[in-house]
Amino acid sequence: MRAADLTTAVVLMAGGVLVIWDSLRLGVGWGTDGPKSGFFPFWLGLALIAACLVITIQGIRRADRTPFIPPGAMTPVLKVLVPATGYVLSMPWLGLYVATTLYMAIYMRWIGRFPWLSVAVVSVVVSAVTFYVFEIWFLVPMPKGPLEAYFGY
Repeated sequence: MRAADLTTAVVLMAGGVLVIWDSLRLGVGWGTDGPKSGFFPFWLGLALIAACLVITIQGIRRADRTPFIPPGAMTPVLKVLVPATGYVLSMPWLGLYVATTLYMAIYMRWIGRFPWLSVAVVSVVVSAVTFYVFEIWFLVPMPKGPLEAYFGY
């Protein structure tokens, strides 16, 4: 666990440094109309680095050598990771709404063991409401697939 903590802290610290570097490019001061574009990201980057330093100190002081992933713990992680990866990879071809419907249906049935009627109703209604909110109400175009094109969207 110690190695995982230290590795995560270093990676996140590098992200904090990147945020600070780009914030300095945008300007971190206070302009005539309020804070400049990099003001808040700069302070968030500093907070991230400070938190990573605390994690690093705790990781160095910790003597425990327990494994990051205990035996048998990878199966539940993969049960979440595999459908999520399929969802992300299918979105460019199926579109957001169809991919969301399939993802929710697979996840509800496989992980939640919900009855088929509940799976069908919830996955279709959530995708339909999402479509209405983004496409009709907010007029924000989302990735679409062949089904949406068939209906003229």
